[in-house]
Amino acid sequence: MKFDIEGRLPGLNEMIDAAKQGKGKYQPYAMMKEEYTTMIGWLAKKLPKYEKVVLIITWYEPDRRRDPDNIMAGQKFILDGLVQAGVIPDDSQKYILGIYHRFMVDRKNPRVEVEIRGVSGEKAMEGQEYS
Repeated sequence: MKFDIEGRLPGLNEMIDAAKQGKGKYQPYAMMKEEYTTMIGWLAKKLPKYEKVVLIITWYEPDRRRDPDNIMAGQKFILDGLVQAGVIPDDSQKYILGIYHRFMVDRKNPRVEVEIRGVSGEKAMEGQEYS
């Protein structure tokens, strides 16, 4: 199952800058986390429910300026949004058996594609097929 997130998610540098400002629930990072987690939760609301998953996240950036480690920090919002939507029970290692990242450039349509593959048992860890 796949879903798309339009545009770019904040990177690690933006998250760190936001976390350094203010305190409490109106701190810029707290507001950022709530905004993006809620947005992704709404996008994922109609997805099937899974017990265990492997995620394949393809990051389409408008250019190659951001480093991969900076880009993929946005997975925090994706995982929290999937939990919020009830797609996965929790974002712990008990339920997420792997996360794979791919980085592409699409100048006209930056986005994040999230592919969710349900896993039965420990198949992903054994190199077996998953749905």
